[in-house]
Amino acid sequence: MKLEKMRELSEAELNTELGKMKKELFNLRFQHVTGQLENPIKMRDVKREIARVKTIIREKEINKA
Repeated sequence: MKLEKMRELSEAELNTELGKMKKELFNLRFQHVTGQLENPIKMRDVKREIARVKTIIREKEINKA
């Protein structure tokens, strides 16, 4: 998802997106352990997306205060 599009989302929407990404990362880790993961770089990308969402959530918290 593009950074500009993420910034337009509300905190609730960002939290649901964060939950989806964490589930996806869990599934990727499970696939990696069982040897079914074809593209391990996908795990890195999902981790970065999670970090982006967390950063935007934190920015919104700071702007509220």
